[in-house]
Amino acid sequence: MKAVYHEGYQSALPVGHPFPMSKYPLLRAILLAEGLLGEAQIVEPEALDLATLSLVHSPEYLQKLASNGLSSQEQRLLGLPWSDALWWRSRLTCAGTLLAARLALADGMAANLAGGTHHAFEDHGEGFCVINDIAVAVRKLQAEGLIERALVVDLDVHQGNGTAAIFAGDDRVFTFSMHCERNYPLRKMRSCLDVALPSGARDAEYLTELALHLPLALDYAHADIAFYLAGVDVAAGDRFGKLELSDDGVRARDAYVVETVRSRSVPLAIVLGGGYAPTRERTARLHAEVFRAALEYEHHQSSSRP
Repeated sequence: MKAVYHEGYQSALPVGHPFPMSKYPLLRAILLAEGLLGEAQIVEPEALDLATLSLVHSPEYLQKLASNGLSSQEQRLLGLPWSDALWWRSRLTCAGTLLAARLALADGMAANLAGGTHHAFEDHGEGFCVINDIAVAVRKLQAEGLIERALVVDLDVHQGNGTAAIFAGDDRVFTFSMHCERNYPLRKMRSCLDVALPSGARDAEYLTELALHLPLALDYAHADIAFYLAGVDVAAGDRFGKLELSDDGVRARDAYVVETVRSRSVPLAIVLGGGYAPTRERTARLHAEVFRAALEYEHHQSSSRP
């Protein structure tokens, strides 16, 4: 499996900022050290241009991002201070998801070592999300005629409100969000399928609901590609999570998604989503589980062929 990464995925933030920006190079280092990926499997994206981003985002919003035009209120809503590096990073990580999707269409499965910016709307950003990477990737692939239909499997602990709003009324894109009900964002949008879990939900309840609803999402979507937003803020002890999945629960979740999607021969593009564990190394290690699940699935498939 190939994965997309660029050193520009990490950009400087003020001291004490809660977003764990260093998790991206930490994850890359873990994947290489544990042999889950080799250097040859990691490919670099090139930052997307405004024309591609405008398939989803309004010209006014993009112009503000390109020219330091966000107001202080807009930056507070975003949760990130504007900088040239942040603008470049946002275009890079979005490009990474598009490239991962292209690789998934070619190879069956691929991943971006970033992405999952599901709180970004057409005309503004929220919740540490500047550009909606999955939405841009879907629209670009549709515009090129490479796909017609897509499925978004959003298992971040927070509802994918921006993604739901962008694709509202579009029956070519099926949005499935399973999240903590009493958590950010306060005002939820309507996905095609929303599963809202109570605070404190543990492995058994979570995995039961996933097993009930993911096959339904696949049935309805008839997708040419699926995007899996594998947020690890569902894990117990997460700063912003409110769910109580064990490490084994996170592993089981990732393995189930990979197997269920790929067993139907739907190409799968994996993106990270959120994670705010007590340490950034633990966050990165939790993110590594989806790569482990993907590679174990690929190994099993190759070893079972005659």
